[in-house]
Amino acid sequence: MGAHGGGRGEPVDTWQKKTILGVAITYILLTVILPFINVFIQAFAKGLGPFLEAVMEHDFIHATKLTLMLAAITVPLNTLFGTVAAILITRNEFPGKVLLLSLLDLPFSISPVVTGLMLMLLYGRAGWFATALADGGLKVVFAFSGMLLATLFVTLPFIVRELIPTLEQMDLAQEEAARSLGANPLQVFWHVTLPNIRWGLLYGVILTNARAMGEFGAVSVISGNIIGRTQTLTLFVESAYKEYNSEAAFAAAVLLSCLALGTLWVKDKVEQAAAAEAAK
Repeated sequence: MGAHGGGRGEPVDTWQKKTILGVAITYILLTVILPFINVFIQAFAKGLGPFLEAVMEHDFIHATKLTLMLAAITVPLNTLFGTVAAILITRNEFPGKVLLLSLLDLPFSISPVVTGLMLMLLYGRAGWFATALADGGLKVVFAFSGMLLATLFVTLPFIVRELIPTLEQMDLAQEEAARSLGANPLQVFWHVTLPNIRWGLLYGVILTNARAMGEFGAVSVISGNIIGRTQTLTLFVESAYKEYNSEAAFAAAVLLSCLALGTLWVKDKVEQAAAAEAAK
């Protein structure tokens, strides 16, 4: 009787589930779906013409190129670093391993704005490396190199953290067999290790790319947000909106949203492929 509310009406657990589901759907609708749809509504509110004009602006194109360049450099570098680091960490025991794992998670716990400030204190005019940079004619603050450092830092943990669980569950017998047959480390990785970790690696690459294209805080501080020089798409949105250039701001937001949707689509396909392979 208790389960059915005294024998009358719907079961208690049924209306509770419906209430929880309704709250969850409402929350997602208000915080994710409606704002996302509104970006597209605002971008095309005055028609396709103003949208295309905003997209063709020099500063918009430069911000798009800069965003894609940062992602194009960051993803391969952190893929290489993350893969090597994950293999070395899982295949070896050494003093300070726990500390190293904690340091790799540092970008997750530090505010991106603080990250940008740390880079300023290291590479700025009064920074630790200011003299060496000046002697070498190198510029980091308010330059592409500084933006790249900031993006590399905030995206550093994704691939490592995706690969470590996969490598820990992997059977080492195949690698040992390949070595016993005379395979060198590169051959072992390419023919044995990589096929076993490829789905985790792809997932990490997707997350790294998404964060690289969408990073705001750290890049904003270190770049100076100079229009037409050190402005990414995320910085362009803020700058254009503050200057009441809403068409350009929403056009950039639409492009970022489309890039996010594309990333989610690829992520979904990777998950489906991994699940299908696991079910075999």
